Amino acid sequence: MDIDEAVTQTQDRLAQEGSTMGDLLGNFRDRVSPVLIGDPEWERVLACAGKLPITMGALPFGFELPLHEPKPVADFGASLASGTAPATFFQAIARTDKTDMTAMAISRLFEQMATGDSPLRQIVGRKLMLEYDIGSADGGRSSLPGMFLRPGERPILGVRGQENDVGTVVDALVSSVGWEMNKAERDNVQQAYLAQPQDTRMDSFGVFPSRSRSIRLAVMGFRSAKETCSYLKNTGWPGETSAVDAVISRFKERADIVRTGANIDVQEDGLGPTLGLTLIVKQRYTKDSRYWLDGLTDWDPFLDALGHEDLVVPKKLAVLADWVTKPTALFGKSGRFVLLRGIHHIKLVISEDQLQKAKAYVFMVLSGAVPL
Repeated sequence: MDIDEAVTQTQDRLAQEGSTMGDLLGNFRDRVSPVLIGDPEWERVLACAGKLPITMGALPFGFELPLHEPKPVADFGASLASGTAPATFFQAIARTDKTDMTAMAISRLFEQMATGDSPLRQIVGRKLMLEYDIGSADGGRSSLPGMFLRPGERPILGVRGQENDVGTVVDALVSSVGWEMNKAERDNVQQAYLAQPQDTRMDSFGVFPSRSRSIRLAVMGFRSAKETCSYLKNTGWPGETSAVDAVISRFKERADIVRTGANIDVQEDGLGPTLGLTLIVKQRYTKDSRYWLDGLTDWDPFLDALGHEDLVVPKKLAVLADWVTKPTALFGKSGRFVLLRGIHHIKLVISEDQLQKAKAYVFMVLSGAVPL
């Protein structure tokens, strides 16, 4: 059974279990520690998830957990793909309710992925990721999610002359949320790509319609602190690269860091001052059939290294260590499912020339395509 068939079968099974992602998450409260997400905060997550179809549970979903924040808050993330039941759900809303900006943006994007020869689809495939600000949301902020595309079908690599691919993805993402790219933004995005050294890749592209306007680029695969800092200088990042070097160097002394990634925010007047660092302890490749599988102890050395940082809440870090589990059998109305949990990555946020935040991105993968 290929992955698309497995996803479809899981969607069909989930549709028998309930209506919304809120219904699905309601079954998992005892699997999410209140140290990471408190009861009132969990209710906010359920309220957000209650607006999404339960069939989205057939693709990875999970939480952004701020390890520096004493409060047990979280943001929620989920995925969907064009040509599937969740896509049909949003496209139906977009046809009847032009005020639903999330449905409209998803529909616009999926229209550009509709055929196999679509330039966008040839680069990113059919998948879209959504990130809902819940714990991190300001009181007056609207509820439009962040939207992300990953070049999983045709990776965008440094020194490969893929400027057109970069433009295709950014134009599609920006236009889907009703923005118009100006020349300065386009030039800054292209410069961010052209500055990439060989053997790095543009891992994801994102926009946050409810935040200050920028285009989030995740560049992965830097081999050293020196290479990372050189890239930042070449792109005109306004922060002090000595602060970046210091963070990478002290983590390298504590754990085996395979590669480093940089999350940058491209704006009209250049790069934003905040930098996200992803210190990679396990290479993840989208096409790898074992992409979501972690060993139970893979993250232990990095979590130990993170424990030396004063900004991290010790209780949260201790509970996070238990998040990674072996595949677990669950039983619903329609039969048996298999649940897998893991840590996708941990992001270190540098601003004002010091490490200010640490965020864990944890996932759940649910499959109903298992022998009964």
